[in-house]
Amino acid sequence: MKYWILTLALLTTTAFHALHAQKIASYNADDLNVRTSSLDTIYVVNFWATWCVPCVKELPAFNMIQNLYKGKPVKVLLVSFDFKEQYPAKLSAWVNKKKLQPEVAWFNETNPTVYIPKIARDWEGGLPATILINNKTGERKLHPNEITADEMKEWIDMQLK
Repeated sequence: MKYWILTLALLTTTAFHALHAQKIASYNADDLNVRTSSLDTIYVVNFWATWCVPCVKELPAFNMIQNLYKGKPVKVLLVSFDFKEQYPAKLSAWVNKKKLQPEVAWFNETNPTVYIPKIARDWEGGLPATILINNKTGERKLHPNEITADEMKEWIDMQLK
């Protein structure tokens, strides 16, 4: 009986995690621009990688923003620059282990000369970087280093006024 209950609990937990595991899409710069093009949504787009220490350090701030603006027209998107060999299995496992709540996408382009001008002309390509986007006003603010939840909140609150 104990074995049956333990097996059932394990299967239930596995099924729960499988249902809630995030499917990570593969984006190029054009896909990303389409994904962040709605006029009625404010976007917080972070470029990061699992191997980037400052990137990983700031990820909890994006979970905080995701929770703080739940139900509001604010979308947090974490765009991973992890290596092709890590996509999708290792990246998905890492994202689930860290309990990242915002949507995660994997960036599949490798030529910065091509993709940077499509994303943010003033970005030099370093990680971490965050772009705050309000398509209604046309504002796109690049934050080329680590960003805090307070910095994001200040900008988002100003946009929501």
